[in-house]
Amino acid sequence: MSNALKIMLENIEQLSTKEKALAAHCLLTAMDSTAEDDVETQWLKLVEARSAELESGKVEGISWRDIKQDLI
Repeated sequence: MSNALKIMLENIEQLSTKEKALAAHCLLTAMDSTAEDDVETQWLKLVEARSAELESGKVEGISWRDIKQDLI
């Protein structure tokens, strides 16, 4: 695991839900720089919908600590 990824994982808890969604979007976009606009638009809609579900309490998230333990 690179130092850059370690730093990101250690600090991600400080981000808001929307910031985490934006970070995920940026990471996925960087993986395929030839992504079509339609895919990007649909991804943003999905991110916004899931963020709204979390913020409204409709769904409950998994703690980053639990996810991080599974990853590392």
